[in-house]
Amino acid sequence: MRRYDLTADAQRDLNAIADYIATEGTVDHAVRVLLELREAFRMLGEMPGMGHYREDLLDRRYKFWSVRSYLIVYRWEATPIQIIAIVHGARDLDAFLSRRDG
Repeated sequence: MRRYDLTADAQRDLNAIADYIATEGTVDHAVRVLLELREAFRMLGEMPGMGHYREDLLDRRYKFWSVRSYLIVYRWEATPIQIIAIVHGARDLDAFLSRRDG
């Protein structure tokens, strides 16, 4: 049983990240990053609650976890956890997350 779910938005984020890295770098690099992100999803699903709050962005139902320069945003009390976004940390997080249903 998988312990995490990706929202449709999060799946689009993951696809966009892979496309960008493959285009600007190499396919091998894109694959490595995706494997690291998916391993983080699995780990978060096994140990919900890891990460930190960003109450300046979202309420305490959500936590943030970093992988490389990306942030995984997830609903940690859901069963299974619900990953709502994967976003580069340099983005305007407030604007990015305000467009998400969560």
